[in-house]
Amino acid sequence: MSELKVQSVLVTGSNRGIGFEFVQQFLRSQCPPEKIFATCRDPGSPQSQVTVIATLFFTAFLPPVDTTDPASVSTSVKEVEKHLNGQQLDLLINNAGVLTHNNLESQNAEDMLRVYNINVVGPMLVTQAFYPLLKRAEGTGRSAVVHISALLGSLEDVPHLFSFFPVISYRCSKAALNMLSRCQAEGYKQDGIISIAIHPGWVKTDMGGDQAPLTKEDSVSSMMKIISTLNEKQSGTFVDWEGKILPW
Repeated sequence: MSELKVQSVLVTGSNRGIGFEFVQQFLRSQCPPEKIFATCRDPGSPQSQVTVIATLFFTAFLPPVDTTDPASVSTSVKEVEKHLNGQQLDLLINNAGVLTHNNLESQNAEDMLRVYNINVVGPMLVTQAFYPLLKRAEGTGRSAVVHISALLGSLEDVPHLFSFFPVISYRCSKAALNMLSRCQAEGYKQDGIISIAIHPGWVKTDMGGDQAPLTKEDSVSSMMKIISTLNEKQSGTFVDWEGKILPW
């Protein structure tokens, strides 16, 4: 049973929060990947923290990508392929996502479609586009797709905190993302591609808010441990940041 060896990784939504923390921890790891692709819609924007990283580490690259725009995704694939020089992409982390605070009464179609587009269609498009680069690992090792999901997308766990966090569009989108991850695990099995959905916990970020109990440093550090030991037996699972199996 071969475990994942990460020499190249691409992280979406890496300009801040969990995505930015992933990039930092990969760079600071004992054996950092040779290539780190830190993507977001506008790496050069004043709100983006990741630009500084690229100026300090020659292993970090910043191809801009709007995950919901097929043309933008396609352009980023060509850019990443140039840097890989014929090598495979070992790890894709679909992290980009949004949350809006709507309950059953206030939820509207426009918001539902926007959130679904970013949280589900985006990861679908990105994974489809980078599939040929992930598939290159077939026969030489494993590659993996990690979807940053949420416990709020669990169908079984809906009663838990529903009155406090109804967030309808977010819950529905993460449930759909979980299904996407599970389908990819089955469909990409023959290619040696692992697909897993991870709940990062309630993290203190712009999305999670200051009241969240978990720091992004601790969340990502724990998820990095899961990623470093990924194997085919874990493909198709839904776990939290500590590796605990969660109900679909």
